[in-house]
Amino acid sequence: MTIEELYSIYLQHPSVQTDTRQLKPGDLFFALKGPRFNANELAIKALEAGARYAIVDEAPPGTPRTDILLVENVLDTLQQLARHHRLQFNIPFLAITGSNGKTTTKELIHAVLSSTYITYTTRGNFNNHIGIPLTILRIGKDAQMAVIEMGANHIGEIAGYCRYALPSHGIITNTGKAHLEGFGSLEGVRRGKGELYEHLKQNAGTAFVMWDYEYLREMSKGIPYVITYGTHGSEDITGAIARNQHLLEVTINKGAGIPLLKTQLVGDYNLPNVLAAVAVGKHFGVSDLFIKQSIEAYAPTNSRSQLIHSGTNDIILDAYNANPSSMAAAIENFANMDASKKVLMLGGMKELGNESIKEHQQLVYLIGQYQWDAVALVGGDFAAVKHPYTFLPDTTAARNWLQERSLEHTTILIKGSRGIAMENVLES
Repeated sequence: MTIEELYSIYLQHPSVQTDTRQLKPGDLFFALKGPRFNANELAIKALEAGARYAIVDEAPPGTPRTDILLVENVLDTLQQLARHHRLQFNIPFLAITGSNGKTTTKELIHAVLSSTYITYTTRGNFNNHIGIPLTILRIGKDAQMAVIEMGANHIGEIAGYCRYALPSHGIITNTGKAHLEGFGSLEGVRRGKGELYEHLKQNAGTAFVMWDYEYLREMSKGIPYVITYGTHGSEDITGAIARNQHLLEVTINKGAGIPLLKTQLVGDYNLPNVLAAVAVGKHFGVSDLFIKQSIEAYAPTNSRSQLIHSGTNDIILDAYNANPSSMAAAIENFANMDASKKVLMLGGMKELGNESIKEHQQLVYLIGQYQWDAVALVGGDFAAVKHPYTFLPDTTAARNWLQERSLEHTTILIKGSRGIAMENVLES
């Protein structure tokens, strides 16, 4: 079966699913397989659950069925189908990658663009080799804009995504010490994330560049069209922190008539994310009023820079993910925050490879530069470094430790890698 033939079927049944638990009647079920699973074995079950067709690369035993479509490789077919669908659109496709802040930036930009255009975007953080093609295939024919988040942990991954997402516009939020186990070094991170810029260079694309970061200036050389944002005053969009006490307030000094943005975001490290959303909105003709309303209405969820009021305490829950760069930014922001009492609860960081012990130790040194009412380090390689703080082996112990302290009038920062699941500290 050719991609064109499969696309004709997709147009009749434009809902694609890879998880039998999420199937709806009429879906196309793509039977993916990996090291620990093989969904080819679930093809019949998927059809019984209501799928119209099952796309497999291992034919089930028994008499051939017309509702089972055999292809050479299901994942490749899914990506090729996404590319074919992408080619039907002549609209801006904005790709966003980076070590930190890409999901928040994506959500802010989606909010801004949706105020004026029919805009499709990545759901949650479905930003990998499966999530991106599924995102593309969810884009309806009424689309006027598309915003695609791209995550990566090794060289070549972003380049692969670009081959079927074909972004016309792009943002690299930043490059930091994330996924060092896969990228090997900070230079490797920049090479990997920079594959988005390489695509834009080769395809007459447009980049939105945080001009404060000299390395992004260098990396973006050769891109035909560059829109800049930052804090120095020479950018197309220039902004600054107006106030950073629990929730971030931003003033736009150049490029937009927005004197003040009162966000629902915690942390001065969110300033570049806000400026990126302003820059994208202005480039695509969104009014200043709609930009302001959209950014101010956006409230983070899913443990990303959430401010939670609990009795007399304020909790900053930033537990979706963590790496050395984002950890350092969160610690320094928290240290500079005006609060009478501060408690720091940090979970271990993942995917740092041979650098893990060193990076955890560096964080301990950073913590030691500031005064805290209490510090608890939870799990991971915090167990292997020297420090004078409370060490707790897991989030159950951390939850008990927090409850036993009966804190009042305290601000608490809770942050850690996804594998530690620091949000569990707040479970009743």
